[in-house]
Amino acid sequence: MISFGLVSVANPELDFLGEVFPVVQSAGVAAARDACGISFETQKSYRSPDEVMKAAAGWLNALADGKRITIWSDNPAFDWQFWNWYCHKYLGENPAGFSARRIGDLDAGRRKDPLNANAWKKHRLTKHTHNPVDDARGNAEALRWILDQMGQPVSQQP
Repeated sequence: MISFGLVSVANPELDFLGEVFPVVQSAGVAAARDACGISFETQKSYRSPDEVMKAAAGWLNALADGKRITIWSDNPAFDWQFWNWYCHKYLGENPAGFSARRIGDLDAGRRKDPLNANAWKKHRLTKHTHNPVDDARGNAEALRWILDQMGQPVSQQP
């Protein structure tokens, strides 16, 4: 993992950027670095994973005020693997438990169109840039729109 972004669904202006020192001392997958524009040399200047994950957990705990959080993502099948491993490795547990939710599946179910799980993306207000906070913020904005369409109170979502 190079970096991650966390954004509150209740207030998408609240965010956390986690940039982690590499746990493997090789440049890794070039395509992943190209997508986010972060060089291996730059990543080596980031804080230790231990420090970053503790700060992220503290941010989540303060945001959720003791309530259990739910991680929503565009693609938790990919994103969640890294997040979950880093949480267990550096925190001993995952603050979100053992599962995440896919925004596209919620929206596809809402629309009763299970084979179209990408229609929600047009409701992102923040452009998808591969900056982890921008992408998380856009996802939170779209999720807010979906929940509004479902008549669900967004204010109760951390």
